[in-house]
Amino acid sequence: MNLNIVVIGLSVTSSWGNGHATTYRALLSALARRGHSVTFLERDVPWYREHRDLTDPAGWSVKLYQSLQDLPRLFGAAIRDADLVMVGSYVPDGIAIADWVTSHARGVTAFYDIDTPVTLAQLEHGLDYLSPAMIPRFDLYLSFSGGPALAMIEDLYGSPLARVLYCSADLELYQPRETPERWTLGYLGTYSADRQPQLDRFLIEPARGLADNDFVVAGAQYPDAITWPANVERIAHLAPRQHAEFFSAQRFTLNVTRADMRALGFSPSVRLFEAAACGTPVLSDHWPGLETIFVPNSEILVVSTPQDVTSILQEMPEDTRRGIAERASRRVRRDHTPDHRARQLEDYYREALARRARPAKTTATEAPVELKLGLS
Repeated sequence: MNLNIVVIGLSVTSSWGNGHATTYRALLSALARRGHSVTFLERDVPWYREHRDLTDPAGWSVKLYQSLQDLPRLFGAAIRDADLVMVGSYVPDGIAIADWVTSHARGVTAFYDIDTPVTLAQLEHGLDYLSPAMIPRFDLYLSFSGGPALAMIEDLYGSPLARVLYCSADLELYQPRETPERWTLGYLGTYSADRQPQLDRFLIEPARGLADNDFVVAGAQYPDAITWPANVERIAHLAPRQHAEFFSAQRFTLNVTRADMRALGFSPSVRLFEAAACGTPVLSDHWPGLETIFVPNSEILVVSTPQDVTSILQEMPEDTRRGIAERASRRVRRDHTPDHRARQLEDYYREALARRARPAKTTATEAPVELKLGLS
């Protein structure tokens, strides 16, 4: 089965300030290796144009467009004739694009929600990239959250088929590197106001109490007003090709979870898989469903207080630390690679295709967005 796949997503060319790029790159490369033809369509916007760290993907293509009206003009035939068209979360003018794609594409259509907890928390209050009326019009809803979120998407919002498609670790990029240990504990992630209290609790506070140890926080968009302890190094941005060396230079790495993700559960961060693939043991706050991804105290260390963090950093024997890292790395290779995700997507495509022979899906009752915004 060789599919012609078109993806309209937030960004694949720049990982600056967003976690979408690495997820898309890993999945699309795996699909290309499996013989599928893949094209990614990305709105050309200044903040990603100025921070591009992918220019020549191997085996698949990226095409940039300038405006909403460019999509039908430049890519109308490609989207009409594709076997599978995926529209991602946070795409500019996403509602109008979703309306047009689900009306125009002849193949299977899917919404790929890389932000499921945020989407479900805010959907009734209004989002720029998805409306409740659009959900039943997609053949398939691919969710970054598993567990009860899937039933919610089907039962409350009318999706004909909701399936989990987690992120993964690209093993070509994420593997242990021979590099000197620089930091006792580190963190990689873009600033988020609702995640910052967890970062303060599990990294900043332990750093203040362990003045002889070095810590690091890497990621974009942190406010200048934050006061970092002297032993916490700040790195403004790391391109994906630098992540493996960054993780390998840490004795432990920290995962902290946004409030919506903790509340919904079953929403693993890509950093969990990437750090584990690099052989770095992960300390994480707790969230429902964590145990379905990694086994606590065997493959991941769950912390609930700053004292838990300090105790692990000071007291854990080296053989125990290495054992946790090795078991987590094996788990990633067994269950959480891009090839696993590509195979899952193929299965979901077949399932959605089979369902198309059943009675017609529900038609949204709202006025077509394309008429409002001039997309034709």
